[in-house]
Amino acid sequence: MASSDMVVYEEEYRAITSAIARLHADANARIVFLVDKSGQLIASHGETQDIDTTSLASLAAGNIAATGGLAQLLGEKEFANLFHEGERDNLHISIVGKRGILVVIFDERSSLGLVRLRVRKATEELDRIFEELETKSLAHSMPRHKEVTPFSEISDEEIDSLFS
Repeated sequence: MASSDMVVYEEEYRAITSAIARLHADANARIVFLVDKSGQLIASHGETQDIDTTSLASLAAGNIAATGGLAQLLGEKEFANLFHEGERDNLHISIVGKRGILVVIFDERSSLGLVRLRVRKATEELDRIFEELETKSLAHSMPRHKEVTPFSEISDEEIDSLFS
């Protein structure tokens, strides 16, 4: 999407939450987040009660921005997938469409290979949803023609003379 603000309509939000819930189950992940590149949390699924979701969303967006700078220094367009390995938890971050960041947190119950496979499938679905959002946003932002109603031909003076 070209603008910095993204509007997510109810129908697309339900499709997004369904896609990330499916990814959560299929990848055997602890948590799945979808974040806007500006750092706004769009949706999450999983064990989020012990995590500061606002900070995680902002830091994931910052990570993508910093990695984008590294990619440019190396002559790359971007690094679409990032992986961070921790002692207990692992973090897989990927870019979805032009505006989204998919964050998958997983532990020893899953593997990087499984997560990458499932993320690839989920990314295709989320890309379609983002395309639908862009199309819908463009349609809503176009100037609309004035609707013709039976009252549109009546002038203010005619209305005043009716009630005088």
